[in-house]
Amino acid sequence: MATTTILLREDIDNLGGRGEVVKVKSGYARNYLLPKGIATLATKGNVKQIDRERESLLKKAATEKSTAEAQAEQMRGISLAFERKAGKDGTLFGSVTSMDIAEALQARGYEIDRRKINLKDTIKGTGDYKAGVKLHREVTLEIPVTVTAEGGAEKSSKVETAAEATDEQEKVVEDSVKNAGDEAESQ
Repeated sequence: MATTTILLREDIDNLGGRGEVVKVKSGYARNYLLPKGIATLATKGNVKQIDRERESLLKKAATEKSTAEAQAEQMRGISLAFERKAGKDGTLFGSVTSMDIAEALQARGYEIDRRKINLKDTIKGTGDYKAGVKLHREVTLEIPVTVTAEGGAEKSSKVETAAEATDEQEKVVEDSVKNAGDEAESQ
């Protein structure tokens, strides 16, 4: 098969980083990389131009990495919870996908492309999972994802609410007994 030597203008997973000269199949270069502007043909002139641009590319890469690290630090405490319809055995009627995770992150104010969210498989059952978020070529973050059956979280929140109400009632009773004792001492 014919190969073409190209110069990458962007980082591509499993192929190379920005500014590298790599050989790829001609069809991949001709039909995808070149039309999208992701790569250029590795001619002497293009290689010299990239060498001149290399310093600005390195600065840009360092800035992108530091931004990604700052965003990762900001997102460390995030955990996502999804409530879906499920059967008795915990199997979901549907699934939780990377698109669902991207939408949940967007609702929290983080713009993450769904293609940068790595799930080993789509989530098809209730339980706890980890979703990898690739913020930069060198910066990834694991986000815990909890999937519960519909109605399950409501029951537990009602139990928590009842327990909180009982605690509050006990505090009110204690305060009123304490206040009554204070009034008796003052008389």
